[in-house]
Amino acid sequence: MRFLILSDIHANLTALQAAISAVDGRWDRVLCLGDVVGYGPDPNESMDLVRSLNPIMIRGNHDKAACGLTDASDFNPVARIAAEWTTSQLRPENLQLLRDLPMGPVIANELTIVHGAVADEDEYVFAPALALDGIMNSPSAITFFGHTHFQGGFSYRGSQLEIIQMKPQPGPNFSALQLEEGTRYLLNPGSIGQPRDGDPRAGFAIADLGHRVVEFWRVPYDIAAVQSRMREVNLPEVLVQRLTYGR
Repeated sequence: MRFLILSDIHANLTALQAAISAVDGRWDRVLCLGDVVGYGPDPNESMDLVRSLNPIMIRGNHDKAACGLTDASDFNPVARIAAEWTTSQLRPENLQLLRDLPMGPVIANELTIVHGAVADEDEYVFAPALALDGIMNSPSAITFFGHTHFQGGFSYRGSQLEIIQMKPQPGPNFSALQLEEGTRYLLNPGSIGQPRDGDPRAGFAIADLGHRVVEFWRVPYDIAAVQSRMREVNLPEVLVQRLTYGR
């Protein structure tokens, strides 16, 4: 089984389309780790495309804010403006779909998916201490998480926790991680629509369970076209600019 693993699309339809096109035929099932909407200019279009992929899907914090399950009072001012705009744009059926999404952890085959931390869907997993907690307490040896917009993750074998950094070469390309028996993994596929690790290309992963390999992909897309649509609907300029730099 080969899983295409998407996270933090953030209403960036152009990036999502580029990612899916680049790996056509390389996957059997889609897992979506949440935050389909928020920040970007294409909330309905992104929701529609994700739905068409028949994914196993969980919610993210921006999904919850957009559909009214939580308010955006804890967001920074820029994120709050984008969240409120997103709510005003979503069609009723997409609002309901977001309300109905389960929270992680959700088990898919031998993988577990969460949005943030295993124990808290809204927690950011940057620090090794939080990663260790998730690795040890996840129901699966291989867990995928999102939320940070940083591609890579952590591995644990014996008593050794290691940070995994993946840096695919330029263009549509991937770096491969060979999964080892007796090792537990907490892996982030990266963000499709708003990377923050210094690489502006769309980030995602393919987990090939038959060959015990995870491909960490980066795919370029037409950033200027997305920025133009963001300006047309008056989304904050800081969100427009960060797409250029992947920050």
